[in-house]
Amino acid sequence: MPTLRSATASASTAGTASPTATATPRSAKRRLTSPRRAAGSPDASQFTSPHKSPNVGIDYADAGVLLLLLLHITEYSVAMRSNCSILQVGTPKLLSASPRSSRKRLYGDFVVKEALHVATVPSCGLVCRDDEQSRVLEFCKGCVEQERSGSLYVCGCPGTGKTLSINKVKESVARWADETGMETPDALSINCTSLAKTHEIFSKILAKFQTRKKATCKLSPLQQLQTMFSHKESAPRRMLLVVVDEMDYLITRDRAVLHDLFMLTTYQFSRCILIGIANAIDLADRFLPKLESLNCKPLVVTFRAYSKDQISDIIKHRLKVLEYDVFEPLALEFCARKVAAASGDMRKALGVCRSAVEVFEARLQESSDQEFGLVTFDHMDIALSKAFKSPVVDSILCLPQHQQMVLCALANTFHHCKKKATTLGELNKSYIEICRSTQVPAVGMLEFSNMCMVLSDQGFMKLGQSKEDKLRRVMLQIDSSDITFAFKDFAFYWIKPTGDVSTGAVYRPTMTYCDRTVVG
Repeated sequence: MPTLRSATASASTAGTASPTATATPRSAKRRLTSPRRAAGSPDASQFTSPHKSPNVGIDYADAGVLLLLLLHITEYSVAMRSNCSILQVGTPKLLSASPRSSRKRLYGDFVVKEALHVATVPSCGLVCRDDEQSRVLEFCKGCVEQERSGSLYVCGCPGTGKTLSINKVKESVARWADETGMETPDALSINCTSLAKTHEIFSKILAKFQTRKKATCKLSPLQQLQTMFSHKESAPRRMLLVVVDEMDYLITRDRAVLHDLFMLTTYQFSRCILIGIANAIDLADRFLPKLESLNCKPLVVTFRAYSKDQISDIIKHRLKVLEYDVFEPLALEFCARKVAAASGDMRKALGVCRSAVEVFEARLQESSDQEFGLVTFDHMDIALSKAFKSPVVDSILCLPQHQQMVLCALANTFHHCKKKATTLGELNKSYIEICRSTQVPAVGMLEFSNMCMVLSDQGFMKLGQSKEDKLRRVMLQIDSSDITFAFKDFAFYWIKPTGDVSTGAVYRPTMTYCDRTVVG
């Protein structure tokens, strides 16, 4: 079975045999041999077939053999041109006889890391987001067919494929318009992080409608758009699909910019199809109450966090472009479970996989055994520890047991009742039930209050002021994913509550170690 060492040795031997061998592979020497050179040249013995005597030439009657040799030369030239990018970086790519062989490959090949890179858009399409893309596409089709404006809000946690899905929908709308013979709408993509001031977004939209630069106008860009959409004579004829990414950055104290942006789609002659993308799930309810009263609340499409099966499917989908396996099934499942339990962020999962490949490469360079294998469970475990472990996790693990239980009770309380704050009395009830289920003696209320003050001083939580300790408000000051990762092997963290946590839920010692609940 060929290895990296044997492949390198054979390549170097062939390279020092003759000047011709360095330019062409050994199997191609006979193909480049000219019959005239083989028959009459003084160096004919260097170019003749090893299966023939040097004094015997090539049989001209065998035209089929010559034609076959020419076809092989053509195929070799095409292959050399297609692999020129790999040859330029000096990385040999060993093609295996089996399409999914895991032994005849080079992990130093940049193709593996490129396939797992966040910026790489899968050429064969986006998976696990068919329903969300279908809803957005049908919305855009309806607006274009009826020549009416509309607004849609896409929300979800980071790394759930929102921007990539909307970009695919934008391409699908243009393709659909061409196929049906309808006028293709113009498209404008704006990332709000690139705006120096929030109101600049109206200037970008106005510039897309105005093909010619008009004379200086006393009206602001927003006022010009409002005037344009209020009169039929000045209204643009063509529809404009506006995709506003990172819409959270438009949230100001008076929320005027965000409100005015969505209001542009309510004018009688508006030609805007507005699609906003943000991480805040309740942005439309919190910041746009006037829109609902005006009956112009945007359609909301929520992108849920990826599950472990979806994360695994997406990684396998990206690696289909390769001719070999990269990860052991157990290692890939381990990565998918960990990322899904922490956040469901696909970008995090891709980063962990790339890190695992780098760990494998480092081990391979240190080892004298050059036989190629797969990225194993141990490699993935190291990569996951690097990705999720933080100074906050180390600080949590160094806390005393009872303080760890307090943080556990706080995280569970916020997760199960979807609240951002609780009281010290409710937190104490949750803490006591956890202690009972794990058979650990609970401390008294005074000592519990002192523990919470210590955790507040260390920055884990925030305590409010009140005359009674039990009524003091408690808020979590750290990321709940850090608590999840720190307590992943602690039995008391995976206790499911039964009842209303906000009123002092009763905890039952039911441990779930497989499909663990996402916190935060």
